[in-house]
Amino acid sequence: MFPVPTQVFLTRGVGVHRQPLTAFEYALRDADIEQQNLVTVSSILPPRCRLISREEGVPTLAPGEITFCVMARADTNEPGRRIVASIGLARPKDQTVYGYISEHHGYGMTEHQAADYVEDLAATMLASTLGIEFDPNAAWDERRKLYETTDLIVDTLSMTAAATGADSGEWTCAVACAVFRFAPLAA
Repeated sequence: MFPVPTQVFLTRGVGVHRQPLTAFEYALRDADIEQQNLVTVSSILPPRCRLISREEGVPTLAPGEITFCVMARADTNEPGRRIVASIGLARPKDQTVYGYISEHHGYGMTEHQAADYVEDLAATMLASTLGIEFDPNAAWDERRKLYETTDLIVDTLSMTAAATGADSGEWTCAVACAVFRFAPLAA
């Protein structure tokens, strides 16, 4: 059995190349996680998992390490096509309770639209787990205010990579990741 992650950091990157795999590699380089053997996992933020900065997290990575992450990835070779890859986090106030990570990859959205979308997804999943009653058809801004007043959700945040397909028709790849780390818990 694997240990439970104790830290997570968010990162993003964009790459462009005539080969789709190389564009993906360049996006991972831009995100500073290209030397990892990435294993994508689903979207639970473990209890007591501390959010750290990319600058804190990247130096803890070892080349070739099997590294667990939640990843969003979007690719295009259509000139001018807008792509987004976005990760959202919703963390409960009670740190003994798990939170949610959402991922979205798509076309046509702006960076801001994608960020709001994944924060909404993560917060909605967490709210339903915590038993917060809400109108699923209400706008994200309305639900965000409701979540803030319940005092059960501490915050939501997101990381988005947005790009426009290269004019040359080369492949453009955008990635956003929540990368898990297994540092010992502080006493």
